[in-house]
Amino acid sequence: QVQVVESGGGLVQAGGSLRLSCAASGSMFGSNTVGWHRQAPGKQRELVAVITPSGSTNYADSVKGRFAISRDNAKNTVYLQMSSLKPEDTANYYCLVTTPLRYYWGQGTQVTVSS
Repeated sequence: QVQVVESGGGLVQAGGSLRLSCAASGSMFGSNTVGWHRQAPGKQRELVAVITPSGSTNYADSVKGRFAISRDNAKNTVYLQMSSLKPEDTANYYCLVTTPLRYYWGQGTQVTVSS
């Protein structure tokens, strides 16, 4: 069983920055692919960024050049650095940890960007 906890959300003005953290339990964290997803009210959940065990990354077109995903395996934590935030980035952000047997979602952290 893997427990996933997100933190770092909040209210920020457009153009500002936030760093989200995703902390997960388990000794095999470094072997897991981890992704950040977001869901705005009335919209489907969408992939924002993903990082593989080797450190390869991929981003949604809407956040390329503004968001950066990274990981610290010693701390069992994945980060999402968000810069140049826009009102359309407002959403609940979720972390997804994928293991060979199943995947685990966190409870989410709310990000609100005011114009």
